[in-house]
Amino acid sequence: MAKIKCPKCGEVFTVDEKEYADILSQIKNEEFNKELNERAALLKEQNKTSEALLKEQLKGQYEQELNKVNLKLQELENKLSNKEQELNKQKEENQKAIDAKVAVLNAENKKEKAELEINLKEQISEYKTKLEKAQSELVLEKNNNQHQVENAIREKDRELEQLKGQLKLNEKEYELEKSSIETRHKDELKLKDNEIAYYRDLKAKTNVKLLGESLEQHCLIAFNQIRMNSYPHAQFEKDNDVVEGTKGDFIFRDWTEDGAELISIMFEMKNESDISFTKHKNEDFFKKLDEDRKKKNCEYAVLVSLLEPDNEYYNTGIVDVSYEYPKMYVIRPQFFVSFIGLLYNAAKTAANEKNELLKIKNQNIDISNFEEKLYDFQDKFSKNYISAKNNFAKAIEEIDKTIAHLNKVKEGLLTADNQLRLANDKAQDLTIRKLTYNNPTMKDLFEKAKKNNEDKPTITSSEKVELKPNKDVIEEQDIDEIEQKTDEIANRILVRKLEQCRTSLFEEGVYNTHRVLTNEKINELVKAKPTSVMQIQDILGKDADLFICERIYAVLNR
Repeated sequence: MAKIKCPKCGEVFTVDEKEYADILSQIKNEEFNKELNERAALLKEQNKTSEALLKEQLKGQYEQELNKVNLKLQELENKLSNKEQELNKQKEENQKAIDAKVAVLNAENKKEKAELEINLKEQISEYKTKLEKAQSELVLEKNNNQHQVENAIREKDRELEQLKGQLKLNEKEYELEKSSIETRHKDELKLKDNEIAYYRDLKAKTNVKLLGESLEQHCLIAFNQIRMNSYPHAQFEKDNDVVEGTKGDFIFRDWTEDGAELISIMFEMKNESDISFTKHKNEDFFKKLDEDRKKKNCEYAVLVSLLEPDNEYYNTGIVDVSYEYPKMYVIRPQFFVSFIGLLYNAAKTAANEKNELLKIKNQNIDISNFEEKLYDFQDKFSKNYISAKNNFAKAIEEIDKTIAHLNKVKEGLLTADNQLRLANDKAQDLTIRKLTYNNPTMKDLFEKAKKNNEDKPTITSSEKVELKPNKDVIEEQDIDEIEQKTDEIANRILVRKLEQCRTSLFEEGVYNTHRVLTNEKINELVKAKPTSVMQIQDILGKDADLFICERIYAVLNR
């Protein structure tokens, strides 16, 4: 057992040998780590100078890659900014929930803190005793650790010498690469100067047609170099179809995998000699190019031009002139291939977006088809209702016409009956005396007939001649049956008209029509055949409005 006195409070503690050894080991490790950190800091300062030289040498190599990475980072930052806004909203919502939970946990932690403080005080008193024992043992262990520190320093010195050797090698490689790049640039500049001089000489020697054909040939060769890799299914051909006296130079077309046209471009190539007296402008060819684009059903129009070589507006790059003519651009020959790729990628992304929209539409096609079928059913039902309504009205008109025709037939039959009755009366009044009056020849013949037929029963003059009924003559019973049938047909027509009047009033907003004008009331009106609005109101009752009664009166007297 060892006794340790606290330097602050002056209390004396007794500590076991194990506890004393633990305290000593903790103190040794802390001091050893401090010395190692100080040594490492010195080594880092020495290495900073060497690293600075390496960074300056390697800086030029990484700048190009950093520029590319920065462009990608800008795109990612734009995406991240949008996502950060969404995350901030979610954070605010989560923070509110966390604050509520923290308030609950704080209340629980207060109790735990009080208990921990008590335990910590007890542990601190124990550790103080152990620290006093450890201080005496640290002095002994410091001497042993010095040898280990010296060995570590020697290893660091070796590593520094190796790094210095690598720096020298990198410097030599950088100088060699720099010299090789400079020589390459000089050679390339010489080649470019020779090509410029050659083409200037060629321009001066060739005429206008050859200048244009050379530009067209240049564009065709440039496209064929990338055709199989970038546009294996595309069509880039010379426009040979003359429409209304004009044609373009080249037409570019490409299609999707489904066979739909993805993009179409009408190209016009224009070149001009430097020594020509009449200088053309790019604007002089815009109208013709737009007409050729419309005639050949192309989406874009592009003028590949070497005209106006001193105009900075056309020398900056791709020029959009869609403010004058839709989807028209002016480019220099060096942008020919890249501009096709730009339009192709834009059309491809648009096609992909269209396909995604079609997928979304196909997902909701059941709802749209259901709505279309519902609207189609409503339209067809309304058409059938209108046609049925019109046919019903036409049938009623035809029935009205047949009733009028039957009434005329009835009047004719009644007049025929009257004429037959008069004819029958005249036939019944006919006698032999009337027939032989003022006719001596007939009178003598009848007297002779009497003498020859004395044995036969004689016919007195008072007896009347009986007429046999004719089968063609219509009897009175048939006329009564016709009258009854016509009356029944007329009553049925009136019932249908009153029912139609009831539905039309209900559609107009008179909702008590079905309650007032019931089927029983309709039959009563048909039987009574009222001649005034007041009589109709008496039949229907007090609930019947004057408007309803007037409409019914108009139907009955139509």
